[in-house]
Amino acid sequence: MSERFRSIHHHRMLRVAAATPPASVGDAVANAQAAIALARQAHEQAVDLVVFPELNLTSYAIDDLHLQSAMQSATLAALEAVRAASAELRPVLLVGAALVRNGRLYNCAVAIARGRVLGVVPKTFLANYREYYEKRWFASGMGLTGLDIHIGDERVPFGTDLIFAADDLPHFVFHAEICEDYWAPTPPSTSGALAGALVCCNLSASNVVIGKSRERMMLSASQSARAICAYVYSAAGPGESTTDLAWDGQGSVHELGELLASSSRFARAPELLVADVDCERLIQERLRNGTFNDAARALGSPELGTRRVSFAHRPDFADVGLRRAIRRFPFVPNTPDKLDEDCFEAFNIQVEGIAKRLQAVGAERLVIGVSGGLDSTHALIVAAKALDRLGRPRSDILGITMPGFATSEGTKDNAWALMRALGCEAEEIDIRPAATRMLADMGHPFGRGEPVYDVTFENVQAGLRTDYLFRIANQRGGLVVGTGDLSELALGWCTYGVGDQMSHYAVNAGVPKTLIQFLIRWAIGTDQYDAETDRVLEAILGTEISPELVPGEQLQSTESKIGPYALNDFFAHYVIRHGLAPSKIAFLAWHAWQDVSAGRWPIGYPEEAKTAYDLATIKHWLERFLFRFFQISQFKRSAIPNGPKVSAGGALSPRGDWRAPSDGTAKVWLDELAVNGP
Repeated sequence: MSERFRSIHHHRMLRVAAATPPASVGDAVANAQAAIALARQAHEQAVDLVVFPELNLTSYAIDDLHLQSAMQSATLAALEAVRAASAELRPVLLVGAALVRNGRLYNCAVAIARGRVLGVVPKTFLANYREYYEKRWFASGMGLTGLDIHIGDERVPFGTDLIFAADDLPHFVFHAEICEDYWAPTPPSTSGALAGALVCCNLSASNVVIGKSRERMMLSASQSARAICAYVYSAAGPGESTTDLAWDGQGSVHELGELLASSSRFARAPELLVADVDCERLIQERLRNGTFNDAARALGSPELGTRRVSFAHRPDFADVGLRRAIRRFPFVPNTPDKLDEDCFEAFNIQVEGIAKRLQAVGAERLVIGVSGGLDSTHALIVAAKALDRLGRPRSDILGITMPGFATSEGTKDNAWALMRALGCEAEEIDIRPAATRMLADMGHPFGRGEPVYDVTFENVQAGLRTDYLFRIANQRGGLVVGTGDLSELALGWCTYGVGDQMSHYAVNAGVPKTLIQFLIRWAIGTDQYDAETDRVLEAILGTEISPELVPGEQLQSTESKIGPYALNDFFAHYVIRHGLAPSKIAFLAWHAWQDVSAGRWPIGYPEEAKTAYDLATIKHWLERFLFRFFQISQFKRSAIPNGPKVSAGGALSPRGDWRAPSDGTAKVWLDELAVNGP
């Protein structure tokens, strides 16, 4: 494996840190030493950008001491010490200092890189209510653009119009704001993000009171989601004056509304909170979000009024690991509260979808082919709940099981047991005589008694099942409920015009296979049905996924042909939702799946299913996924029936999330993986 493939910079990621140094009550020398010590730790951990708390070089809670000449001189000396120490260090440092310019004192964020002060950003919004008196000491930076400031022997850019960009690492673009700035209705970081910053930083003091940590998290999460950025937040910690206030040292890193890492609070020891942010994900999200561009225009195109301060970062593209938890099941929440909440929403989206369609068409019944597998099981229990909600009897569901040449007794028994437990009307149609006759009429060898089990043999069975469902729906005033899921649509693992691809309403089309398993588990765990139904659902969850089309002693395993659904859903998420390059997807999958002893398993995931995948296996199945997804399956997706979008991770309806030519090629994606992948 090439070292470049293993580098986070190769995959347009950055390593950021929120630093919580021990504070003092105005000892600038000690504060500088504390900052330098953490900067050196950050260097050893290959951090690219370190965000320190507000006024960390002077201390925040020193009140009128900010206005003492001696303190102002000590601040410049401390800043010089940090600048000098940074010369041989990798990270860009954002430190807080009170600096004098043109007869005014400003609360500033100072950007320092490799022995150079890049620029100084003054605080825009000064807190001056309740316990805050910042206007007593500081001038606001509001409206200060195009200026500079004398630092040591250099004049450097000064103003609220600065963003900082590495000229040798295009995705390393960041913006700085200070504490109260993001409590304001119009945070400066909004303009910074619209001007191109991918990482927004907040140097904060922020004393702690009950509930404030939640408010900070909410603001950081919402700003990272709204501005489509990463947001690094660092608050002052213990050591600041507790004359009237206290400090907890909260640090956090958010990305697109998601918390990547959070620090301990009230810790006496210095802390460096490190996380890798995915700038490519942010870039791709901005490309997809037209509102982001409209917002830039509405604000007068901030990029045109922003100074971009360039610097040389000198990345070495070394393998520094990955400081970011990658969810193995991106469609499935991995915490109990989120899992319960998301399963509740997904299940009820589907219930509402089929209930509305049933009302709209005035159908007498729902018709479902019940195989005893995961997808038809889930469609059936959703349909049952929809009829409950409409106040209609479950006998208005007609479940039909249609055994073929390879249907096992176990799955057929499960299908019957489930239909009986739910109380729907149930029938069985043996499709073997009709399939044999059709194959004979076609001149297929199987029609002459020869054991030829080709794709025609398989699709005749799938097609007949669909024919029966539609004709029975015609006969009995019914609406055919589809069972095919998002994973099958992504892979094209469905027969065109029949089988899992066609129905009157594709209730599962927005739900990936991995999520369906958890939705069924959620239904069991939340007592949606009775004990007998739960018993059957447990049995179905324990059954091997198989189309059961080819007879023989060995079970026909779907995943042995198309790859593990766990990997395929991982690939689908990053292709559909984020449009990431295949080499990046392989990199993320490798970090997610190489060590199954680590956490990140969704609650309730069975031990026997916990499998590790090495890089060769990941690459093998990713190549096949890319070929199936981009080259051979789109024509099936272009003709799918209606069905509700369920997951924010994306959907494949040609009327919604995914529009693509049916005659495209996978070459671009396969070539990218071959050139840049492992």
